[in-house]
Amino acid sequence: MSKGFIINFLRFFLLIFIQVFLLKNITLYNLSTPYIYILFILLLPFEIPNLALFILSFLLGITIDAFYDTPGQHAAACVLLALVRILFISVTVQKEGFDNEPEPTLSIMGVRWFFTYALILTFTHHFFLFSLEAFNFAELKYSIGRVIFSSMFTLFLILISGLLFYRSKERK
Repeated sequence: MSKGFIINFLRFFLLIFIQVFLLKNITLYNLSTPYIYILFILLLPFEIPNLALFILSFLLGITIDAFYDTPGQHAAACVLLALVRILFISVTVQKEGFDNEPEPTLSIMGVRWFFTYALILTFTHHFFLFSLEAFNFAELKYSIGRVIFSSMFTLFLILISGLLFYRSKERK
């Protein structure tokens, strides 16, 4: 087994553990709920095949759904997140740059790129997740507030975790 496979395997279970046993009951004023588990999808290597990305995203989402008792909401949001990830990376990263930059981490890609990447993907995931959860226009203001505050909270945790594992490398 390769080192990258083992790291991603451990990351998958560690993020699920953190989400389910530490962050599941953390809610600030019923407006902000952190979903750090999406970091697994964000940090997958660039060269992962799209089919594998969609399958891993679905497995991650359905696992979270099992713990949260939600009928496929997280799975659907994670699959959409995988699609937006593919589109974002295809637009912002050059194909020949994959050899020098194996994965989209804070230390490899830089603060500005990683912040934009995490912001767009987190907001997309949360918007779709909370839209599925509310599924009506009567709670539109409340849902938008939840999207904004939960995205900020999740992005804060993602950036903190990125800084904890920051390796100072020069981007080529």
